[in-house]
Amino acid sequence: MNVGTTRAARPLALCGTLLTLLFSACQQKEDLPTPSAPASADAVGVTGTKTVCYVEVNNNNFSNVAKYSLSSGQPLFDIGIIFAANINYNTSTQKATLFFNTQVSNVLTNRATYIQPVQARGTKVLLSVLGNHQGAGISNFPSQAAAQEFAQQLANAVNTYGLDGIDFDDEYADYGTNGTGQPNSSSFVYLVTALRQLLPDKIISFYFYGPAASRLSYNGVTVGSKVNYSWNAVYGTYSVPNVPGLAKANLGPAAVQITATSSTTAATLATRTKTDGYGIYLTYDLPNTNSSTYLSSISNALYGKATTYTP
Repeated sequence: MNVGTTRAARPLALCGTLLTLLFSACQQKEDLPTPSAPASADAVGVTGTKTVCYVEVNNNNFSNVAKYSLSSGQPLFDIGIIFAANINYNTSTQKATLFFNTQVSNVLTNRATYIQPVQARGTKVLLSVLGNHQGAGISNFPSQAAAQEFAQQLANAVNTYGLDGIDFDDEYADYGTNGTGQPNSSSFVYLVTALRQLLPDKIISFYFYGPAASRLSYNGVTVGSKVNYSWNAVYGTYSVPNVPGLAKANLGPAAVQITATSSTTAATLATRTKTDGYGIYLTYDLPNTNSSTYLSSISNALYGKATTYTP
């Protein structure tokens, strides 16, 4: 994400924001569903909810994701997301280009320091991708070829840096800037279709927000048949993403901002997620400070276990 632009900067009304230890079947978090068949994942059990964490790497250390465990020793976070790479617009070629600012580039190029320790614990690491106020985004590719070209850039990044997938976020594009087009019905479908073909065994997720959230089907193809997960984007609220093709196990209606949402609300949303049988619980903005007390309000409700922190 570009320096100075953070998701936390939006008003709340706009935001809404070591390998796994083996346990008995009743205790263990379930494995991540197979990326090549996201819509057919088995229904999640009460203890199977996966906890997802975005880290604003402009300000915080991504390797903090690996410092949090359940009291039983299992990693708290099933998915950690590097927030975020950008979609820039090359006015000369009139094409979208993948851009890494200094902080994101530092995380990716020093993967042994920031990414591998997280993956070594069994946590999947995704790269979030969003606009950069230049008119380019996931919703306005003018052709299938343009979407495929950008999907190739994303696949190259995943393969180059040893990532586990891509997270799409339709924010900050400023569609129309630099003479770019407005959102269209085919763009996002073309993009996720191309990326799934390039990365059949990786994770693709969708932060349910922006123009793309209402453009999830084109010519008989649905986004839900190509992505693994989608989650609510309004922090402190509970709202089920409307992504046809995704089962409860692949949806996250609860979203909290660790540095802003109260622990009481976080616990309430976790309890509701568990009761309703949804498979994802979203957290955002993991700070550099010890947040185990706050995260325990979530993990106690989801798993019946407190969260521990290892510096």
